[in-house]
Amino acid sequence: MTRPPAIKKRTSSGGVIFRPDTDDSEHRGDNIEVALVAVKDNKVWCLPKGIIDKGEDPPTAALREVREETGLTGEIIDKIGLVSYWYFLRDDRVRIHKTVHFYLLKYIEGSTDDHDHEVDEAKWFLIEEAVNQLSYKSEKDIMRKAQGMIEKILKS
Repeated sequence: MTRPPAIKKRTSSGGVIFRPDTDDSEHRGDNIEVALVAVKDNKVWCLPKGIIDKGEDPPTAALREVREETGLTGEIIDKIGLVSYWYFLRDDRVRIHKTVHFYLLKYIEGSTDDHDHEVDEAKWFLIEEAVNQLSYKSEKDIMRKAQGMIEKILKS
């Protein structure tokens, strides 16, 4: 008889880092850019995120993970929300219940060329393009929520 898979919990943190667009046209600043990262041989585009280290809180982990995976430094504006999902590690026969906290970050400095080895590429996208570029529905939903938050910030 086969044993049922073990269940483990993992908690991660990440963010949507944004800035006014850098287009040189007369509409400069009218649009918002956000940074995404590509993984799995550039086949999957997602939000920067990673496991919260021992002794680290979710906001601190979000700042660190965004910096590591995108090369960009940001300032947390607010929490966007969280995403929760299950996945299975076949080799280990383990079911993982993962929760990811997402934060909205205002870009301060840095270059996407300085991303770490965990991602294939980091790139700025106009926010509308980013929603379409993202590979996971849950992250598209987070991006749409972030877009609404950014619009409110810019109107105030």
